[in-house]
Amino acid sequence: MNIIAKALRLNDQIRISPVRVIDQNQTQLGVISTDQALSLARDAGLDLVEVSPTEKPPVCRIMDYGKFKYDRKKRQKAGAGGHVIVLKEIRLRPKTDPHDRDIKLKRAMGFLADGNKVQFTMLFRGRERFNRDFAAEIFQGILDQLGETVKVERTPNMEGRRMTMTVAPAKQKG
Repeated sequence: MNIIAKALRLNDQIRISPVRVIDQNQTQLGVISTDQALSLARDAGLDLVEVSPTEKPPVCRIMDYGKFKYDRKKRQKAGAGGHVIVLKEIRLRPKTDPHDRDIKLKRAMGFLADGNKVQFTMLFRGRERFNRDFAAEIFQGILDQLGETVKVERTPNMEGRRMTMTVAPAKQKG
């Protein structure tokens, strides 16, 4: 149920009286008038939010509505406790030293271990653009080092002055 899409009434928008109230400590205060519930919420510096309008009497909760909306949106983005997949980028140049390339590769392995996709980007300057074969060999070497831990989502291809390749972590068995 998407509670954000459904507009919740809060504070002075709540017209029905009396209401069942739950305070910020999850304690039921019972059935009281809306004015009394509003004054309790204002004394606590919080909002009175109608969480279940179809009940008789409607259920209202004293809470920080802004924080509630933020937490809901964050939880909804992450799914049901899942991991948000992010695309990380590793930038290289044709002249990047093999040792430096190994360091960047270790960093990429860390990203892949966290479940993120990695885009390798090779930037070309001037006449370097004409050494596409050399860049393709470097990308193939990277794939050889990563081995079976990744699957290639986008094969190496030129886009203007850069060559890109995207890899994602391979599904783990068992």
